[in-house]
Amino acid sequence: MTDSEEESFVRLPDELTLENSSPEMTPERLQQEIEKYKERCQALEQDRLELGMAKEAAEQRTQGFQREAELLRGKLEREKCLSRELEPSYQELCLAKEERGKLLQEKQELEKELEELEERRVAWEAQAKAPPSLPDRKMLFKGHVTEAEDVNALVVAPRIQRALPGGSALLTFEEPEVAQRILEMKWHEVKLDESAACEGRVRVQAEPVELLLPSALEIELKLSDRCILLSSLPHLDLSEEQLLDKLELFFSKEKNGGGEVEQRELLSDSGHVVLTFVHDGVAEQLMKKGRIQVPIGKQTYELKVTPYMSGQITDLQVRPSVCAKTVLLSGIPDILDEESMRDALEIHFQKPSRGGGEVDALGYVPVGRQGLAVFEEDAD
Repeated sequence: MTDSEEESFVRLPDELTLENSSPEMTPERLQQEIEKYKERCQALEQDRLELGMAKEAAEQRTQGFQREAELLRGKLEREKCLSRELEPSYQELCLAKEERGKLLQEKQELEKELEELEERRVAWEAQAKAPPSLPDRKMLFKGHVTEAEDVNALVVAPRIQRALPGGSALLTFEEPEVAQRILEMKWHEVKLDESAACEGRVRVQAEPVELLLPSALEIELKLSDRCILLSSLPHLDLSEEQLLDKLELFFSKEKNGGGEVEQRELLSDSGHVVLTFVHDGVAEQLMKKGRIQVPIGKQTYELKVTPYMSGQITDLQVRPSVCAKTVLLSGIPDILDEESMRDALEIHFQKPSRGGGEVDALGYVPVGRQGLAVFEEDAD
């Protein structure tokens, strides 16, 4: 990839900065933005010129191949005349045919490469025309402050789910040294008469918890030209179908800038709505508006309209990781009720005399049941 190709990409961090900036822009700021987009247009124009040069070069090579093919055909005719006198010349003719086939194959490969470059150019132009906007998300500060570095980095916190079989428990300590001591001891005898009217001891085994964490993630994004993403939706006393019906009714009318809706979907993770239209061009016109007033019930709400991009994971690499503060306890018999067994385990493993320490979290699944443990990133 050339430098001009790298410069012609649409850099989303710059556009996000523009989106989150003050709506009232100074003339100097506006002039800077105009200059920046001029530079991007110049980069695209440079890409177009380079593609034209590549196409011209391919055509010249094609003409060269044709000339060589003509020479080969003449050579073939001469070889036919000599074939009656010299039989070995037939082998030379076969080699000439083989060489011609290789040249034609190389020509086809060059034409295919040219088509791929043209497709990439069209894709770059489509991305350049995409409105620099993202759906609204409500954010708040929870008191966590870090050093002022990598401020432009997008951090994705992993959230791992793991099945927890019956007769087992997960213990998370405040200090990793405590978890290490528990694992080194491996077998532990837990007294039951400390938390319930059941005398005796149970023998449990402590094991490390190993998870597969993502180390590298590559996602291919595709911009849909017939879909829009609606955000800033209000919290109303409506069912999912009722909300989708009202949105479809509004955006299916041409007077509202819409068209016939082919599909609608409420995204459960974000609460946003995706509308897919039957005809091309409808989504583009709505996205140009950016925000639109939509009556829902007795009130009118301002919804944000942004492009909808679908993503597909193309490469995911994982690495094994051992939880430093968490241990797995297995072999817990079903001799106490759930609450009493939790109390017995927590009391036992909190005592320093038994190698324990302060317990931060405890999850217990009795025999005959199945649980799902959720692991999140340790913020400490």
